[in-house]
Amino acid sequence: MLALAEKPMATDWTAKAAEIAAQIAEHAAAHDADDSFVVEGFAALEEAGFFTALVPSEFGGGGATVGEICEALKIIGAACGSTALAAAMHSHIVAVAAWRWKNQGAPTDGLLKRVVAEKLKLVSSGGSDWLTSAGTMEKVEGGYRLTARKAFASGSTVGNLLNTSAVYDDPADGPMVLHFAAPLKGEGVSIAPTWKVMGMRGTGSDDVVFDGLFIPDAAIAGKRPQGKWHMLFHVISMIAFALIYAPYVGVAEGARRRALNLAGKRPADPLLAQMVGEMENRLLSARLAHRRMVEIAETGTPGPETTSEAMQCRTLAGQAAIDAVAKAMEVGGGAAFYRKTGLERAFRDVQAARFHPLQEKPQLDLTGRVALRWDIDG
Repeated sequence: MLALAEKPMATDWTAKAAEIAAQIAEHAAAHDADDSFVVEGFAALEEAGFFTALVPSEFGGGGATVGEICEALKIIGAACGSTALAAAMHSHIVAVAAWRWKNQGAPTDGLLKRVVAEKLKLVSSGGSDWLTSAGTMEKVEGGYRLTARKAFASGSTVGNLLNTSAVYDDPADGPMVLHFAAPLKGEGVSIAPTWKVMGMRGTGSDDVVFDGLFIPDAAIAGKRPQGKWHMLFHVISMIAFALIYAPYVGVAEGARRRALNLAGKRPADPLLAQMVGEMENRLLSARLAHRRMVEIAETGTPGPETTSEAMQCRTLAGQAAIDAVAKAMEVGGGAAFYRKTGLERAFRDVQAARFHPLQEKPQLDLTGRVALRWDIDG
């Protein structure tokens, strides 16, 4: 009798993340101190197969779920927020492409196969573009010439493709945003070393400058009216932000552990217990909001209502993570002010949670419009 072929064992990404976190923790402070990219973290992630984890198994990827990778990103984020956040930027592009292939029949299989075959690392400019986009596309024979400067491009120093967009002033339709993947190396592309910032210093989120880069017609993956909500952005909102905010929850979890270690060296004090209780409440709020983000990413249907709820969770998770780390600083006391404890770095890193779209005020406007059944495009 022929033996049945055994199915390959599913990867335990939580265990792998714990191993990686242990490897990179000692490097985090050094990269923070000199604004250098987290090379050790990315090397460990690549060796573990993390960059292909979300690619469907049909294309040779790991077939991981968004929830599995979010748990991994939280663990890594507790050790090094920069490694986790830069990895999340690659991961959310892959996750969106995989969802669109599976649920919409979108022709994203080519990109997914390339991620595996060519070991691509993807970079996003979405946070600096969003609905209006930036940069210009000039129509030329066979394609366009791209002139743009894209900020917040995490991982750009080691990335292969920038998932981005720019504006083409169409003579018939007016300003249209064209979406495409642009190479990060070659003539017409340069990286401007601008990433001198408060926190998440190791993400390598430098500016990418395009000076007349040729983008062929075949590379244009889609187009939409400038400044208007499009189904693509409802898909992105539904899926991407669970991955992007996992590192921040992880930073807060790491800050909690450090704070409790410091508090354990102090005398028993009712006020200390209350501060710890406040920290625990804030962290639970972040975890609960993020858990809902994962549920939305894995089971939601894209559209304005889903986008509104995902963005509400983004605001709640981000603010709760910021508050939890602030409370961790209080719990840690004066020792928390020293860089060697890691709390000061966590406090700075978590502040970046404020700046991803939709920021709180635009989120409130969107959520209010959805609840009132108003036009979300204003």
